[in-house]
Amino acid sequence: MIDLASGAQDTVAERHAARRAALACMITLAVVLGIGRFAFTPLLPLMLHGSAPGQPQIDIQHGGWLASANYAGYFVGAITCAALWVEPARMVRAGLVATVLLTLAMGVTSQFWVWAVVRFIAGAVSAWTFVFASQWGLRRLAELGAHGWGGVIYTGPGMGIVGTGLLVSAAGGYGATVGWIGFGLIGAVLSIVVWPVFRTDSAGATRTAGRATTAARQSAPAGHRASTNHAWHRADAFWLILLYGVPGFGYIITATFLPVIARHALPGSSWPDLFWPMFGAALIVGALLAARLPVDWDNRTLLAGCYVLQAAGIALGIVWPTAGGFSLGSILIGLPFTAITLFAMREARRLLGDEAAGLMGYATAAYGVGQIVGPLVAAPIAEHTGSFSPALWLAAGTLLLGAAGLIIVAHMPRGRGRMPDCGCN
Repeated sequence: MIDLASGAQDTVAERHAARRAALACMITLAVVLGIGRFAFTPLLPLMLHGSAPGQPQIDIQHGGWLASANYAGYFVGAITCAALWVEPARMVRAGLVATVLLTLAMGVTSQFWVWAVVRFIAGAVSAWTFVFASQWGLRRLAELGAHGWGGVIYTGPGMGIVGTGLLVSAAGGYGATVGWIGFGLIGAVLSIVVWPVFRTDSAGATRTAGRATTAARQSAPAGHRASTNHAWHRADAFWLILLYGVPGFGYIITATFLPVIARHALPGSSWPDLFWPMFGAALIVGALLAARLPVDWDNRTLLAGCYVLQAAGIALGIVWPTAGGFSLGSILIGLPFTAITLFAMREARRLLGDEAAGLMGYATAAYGVGQIVGPLVAAPIAEHTGSFSPALWLAAGTLLLGAAGLIIVAHMPRGRGRMPDCGCN
């Protein structure tokens, strides 16, 4: 009886620890992504209007440059993660502190070049923290045998987007400066809440498990490792990298300028402030639903479906520029947002198994390039034409071309095989 009671207590404790770890990682991603990266979107209209009518802090083209600076930082952060030899828990803590300070910095200065540097560094910090928080959280859940909590972690960005959007909607009258400082203080409070969870002893466990994983890879059968060198694997890897960059370009134009576009289409309406939170709420739902889809479904076909959904969401905002059109469009763009990353990472693992880390990094970098290019293309077009519609049609068309490319690649004979025992299931 004593042993049974002890076992039950251990199970309860492990469930509590898993829930605590998942929620801590979720809050971390809400801070470093929802605030550190995406608070810029609802605050951009306030920055364009400035402290007084007729005195904008920045114009739309400079807003595009700031967005691209952040995405460039994220790109640099993504490709340099492998070079960082830091305990995951320490990196998460450092990322939270840096995000809070950088967010506050946006509110205490008004020089454009300082903003650009801050947004670039914030992008790099968000990439590093995202990767290390994911590594820490997923490993911790694996240690506790609670993989089901993994989907909760990736609702964090959506939580942050919803929160920042609603707060700007409620208190936007105070201006962008107050908004940045307020978000910095909120980020500080949330960081204090999760700080005790990211202890170095858990990080040490992560490193120990990581060494075991490395040893397992090195002891894998030679035939298994050699199979990753097939020419068709390399060709499919190339297409994955190329086509995964498409949604980075496709969604980012709308994600960056959605409140600006909506306010222009619906002047005087209170609806535009709600579309960005709708996007975040849809992202949360999509993250949870995507994690439940069967892992043996073809990832390329799933990605193509996600691209079509986002293209449809973009098109709705153009052909139906009403509260209903923007609402449904925001939902269609947000639902597949996290699912796209999940399916692409699964496809990388299908191709290269335990050696897929490099491919994942290259794919993430391609996505980052798309994010950098998007605002740089959209802002000048909007400035020249006086409308975002041409840039949005370009984004929607690019997504449809990417979906067609994925379907073609999925039906190529060399891409049909599945590498045995890759651990995808």
